[in-house]
Amino acid sequence: MLILLPPSEKKLETKVPTAAINVYIGVLYQALGWNTLSAAAKKRAEKSIIIISARYGAVAPLTKIESYKEKIDNKKLFPAVSKVLDTLNPKLIVDCRSSTYKTVWRAPIDKTVEIHVSTVVDGVRKVVTHMSKKTRGEIARLLLQARSMPNSPEDLYAIVSEKYPCALTPPTENEPWILEVIAV
Repeated sequence: MLILLPPSEKKLETKVPTAAINVYIGVLYQALGWNTLSAAAKKRAEKSIIIISARYGAVAPLTKIESYKEKIDNKKLFPAVSKVLDTLNPKLIVDCRSSTYKTVWRAPIDKTVEIHVSTVVDGVRKVVTHMSKKTRGEIARLLLQARSMPNSPEDLYAIVSEKYPCALTPPTENEPWILEVIAV
């Protein structure tokens, strides 16, 4: 399993290179709760998570980086990110990236599940950015702590549906699997 995460705009101010997972401190990363994960979950994360950084490209959680303020340049980053991600061959890709970061690398449609999150407000489904980020972080944490790693979109659905109302939509010719999650 590969979990793709976006960076967070909110970053820890660093004076020395620091593990990427500790530099990013926004809502998604707070919900992921790196420092409270078990040793086993952290080990799984080290093998499963890739963060797409506007400055550093595709980085693993423990890759040392410095804090920065930079907007993503998709065309500039595409070759470097592709070089890293194209060499990986996971059975399942869980795509938690925001739309801004999806164009940096096009994940294989047949084994990618994009996590879409919405909230019900006054009976109407709406995308609330804060809740979407928080829920994606919680889902990443849930997967890292699961008894077994999901190997298929259906496995992913089985794990996530234990905590969230959700629906799994199969891929189309141009779009990957979609797991539509209702934030609770």
